[in-house]
Amino acid sequence: MKVLDHLLPKPVTVTPRSGVLRITPTFTLGLKGDPGKRTLTGASRFLARLAGRTGIFLANPKPLVAPLPNDCSLVVRYQRPGNLALNEDESYQIEIGSNQAFLHAETDLGVLRGFETILQLLTADENGPFFPAVDITDEPRFPWRGLLMDCARHFQPLEVIKRNLDGMAAVKLNVLHWHLTDDQAFRVESKVFPRLHQDGTDGEYYTQEQIREIIAYADLRGIRVVPEFDLPGHTSSWVLGYPELASAPGPYHPETGFGVKDTVVNPAREETYAFLEAFFQEMAALFPDTYIHIGGDENNGKQWLANPEIQGFMRANNLSDPHSLQAYFNRRLHAILTKLNKKMVGWDEILDPDLPASTIVIQAWRNKESLWQAAKMGYKGILSHGYYLDLMQPTALHYQNDPLAEADQLTAEEQQLILGGEAAMWTEFISPETIDARIWPRAAAIAERLWSPAAHCTLEGLDDRLAMVSLRLEELGLTHIKNYPMMLRRLCGSMEIDALKTLVDLCEPVKNYERTIQCPEATIYSPLTRVVDAAPAEAQTARKFHKLVRAFLSTLEPDPKASAMSDKYENLHRAIKAQLSLWQQNHAALEPVIQSAPLLTEIQSLSADLARIAGLGLDLLTFWDKWQNNEPLNLDSAFYQKQKTAFAAAAKPRGQVELVVTGAIAELVEALWQMMMGDQSPPPSNATTEEEAI
Repeated sequence: MKVLDHLLPKPVTVTPRSGVLRITPTFTLGLKGDPGKRTLTGASRFLARLAGRTGIFLANPKPLVAPLPNDCSLVVRYQRPGNLALNEDESYQIEIGSNQAFLHAETDLGVLRGFETILQLLTADENGPFFPAVDITDEPRFPWRGLLMDCARHFQPLEVIKRNLDGMAAVKLNVLHWHLTDDQAFRVESKVFPRLHQDGTDGEYYTQEQIREIIAYADLRGIRVVPEFDLPGHTSSWVLGYPELASAPGPYHPETGFGVKDTVVNPAREETYAFLEAFFQEMAALFPDTYIHIGGDENNGKQWLANPEIQGFMRANNLSDPHSLQAYFNRRLHAILTKLNKKMVGWDEILDPDLPASTIVIQAWRNKESLWQAAKMGYKGILSHGYYLDLMQPTALHYQNDPLAEADQLTAEEQQLILGGEAAMWTEFISPETIDARIWPRAAAIAERLWSPAAHCTLEGLDDRLAMVSLRLEELGLTHIKNYPMMLRRLCGSMEIDALKTLVDLCEPVKNYERTIQCPEATIYSPLTRVVDAAPAEAQTARKFHKLVRAFLSTLEPDPKASAMSDKYENLHRAIKAQLSLWQQNHAALEPVIQSAPLLTEIQSLSADLARIAGLGLDLLTFWDKWQNNEPLNLDSAFYQKQKTAFAAAAKPRGQVELVVTGAIAELVEALWQMMMGDQSPPPSNATTEEEAI
């Protein structure tokens, strides 16, 4: 049954049975045993989502508890409440028959994971909604499956965090890594050191009551909350209120720009550790998770090297360089956390053999080799390298990034130290309006990589399953789909957005750190309402056209002229021509809109380039049709040079936006040119790789 192919993450085993379980107003959910709050609220959410998706008025919209009637439609049973901790059991089993369904789990965490799978099974036919009869057994591959949300660079209100927690639960992610402090802001209320949040923000921070609210909300969804307080670097916001912590005299001002700053706390003063012990004692009481993330990344050491007091401290303690001084600082910080019964997580820069391996987790962000190095040294580790969502990389790149791929250099015991990974959503260029579209649905692909058996994770069918997941996530209140046309309307200043959407559907933001390079003047106050902010992280229209081109070219093998007689060829030829014609004409439709919408001026030439290269594609198809009919072509080097120049121009970003369909049209033009002209002239030199084109 098709719905079984849409499950994400893919379960360990799925065994179809005959029959279906119909959803009617009499559908009931029964909880066996003594259900706790997590199960009761999870079951209530399940029933509400089931009713909302089917439109059925359930006679019993709340779960039933003992004594249960024998004919409950879905019977849920688990053995114990789960501890919201690393390595807790999240396994579950589902049995759905024609008359009744069962969900069994060791813990209530497994129940929550099972609820999500059952809701993904919901489908319908002409007789109404139903669950297909099926047996499923499932458990996660990795125990640490996280999403980092940076709320320091750009503050994210509670409703943003809550809806993303709902999205995380839907795809079985289980750790919210909450990045709360950085150079730009200190986002958590401290009652012990109130100037941290008073002076370290522009007034936007989370009160301790709000933090407890988020922790409770996450708990009911089986998600741990691990806070990050970045030290000793990325601390410009710390020293605004407490300059005595700094390693340089200042004066210090709020940091509004991005990049690595010099500010670093002073590790040579005992007062620093007394401050940090009091601060972490307060935070340890606020955040119940065993782990606290201390950052530890991107300390350039400049202030330490320039401070005579710190240099003297280093000589007195045989610390040869900033790295060894940071290792000393980390050991002191580790002792503080250990005293508070907490364990330390840090970015891979903290890796040092003098830190006790049993209570440290290394988060690898610079490369995968640091993850393996940590494992060889006996440290637990999680992978984020290759999972940075803010770099606008394609889903396929994230999905194929297995934490254990090519890790055969590790022993079986060392591989067990790799706990999983985290998708990372850094927010230098992210607002509450755009964050959902930058996280989803790509984070769902990472979630599957971290949950499902490695052999189950293949690219085949992934796009279709992510499309289904996107709809389910939107149902939860995530804005990754609906905010796109709204942002286009604002850019146009009009309800008429068709021409702009046609262009932006084919665009993506520049990749990696290129936006920072191209826009160095950006600050936390820069508007995030431009075309680059509206453009999809992954342009599905461009991807579909690329697949169309590949399918068309495949019909021409091995004999282009003979193959061109098929119905498939004709249909694909017609579809490509229609698409290119739309794009060729689009600039004329968009030009009047641009004239009255100043924000669109920066992509005006991009629109013109789309029309130009689409026209080249149509020209090649015209010549191709003539060649098929053995008509003279009259092609010369000037025509080839026109292609080369046009594609090179179209490939250049404008307004930090790339026209990613360029590669697909270039591939079509190149292939047809080569078939018609043979080796008489080279192909266009700017054709992109398949990965870039997609």
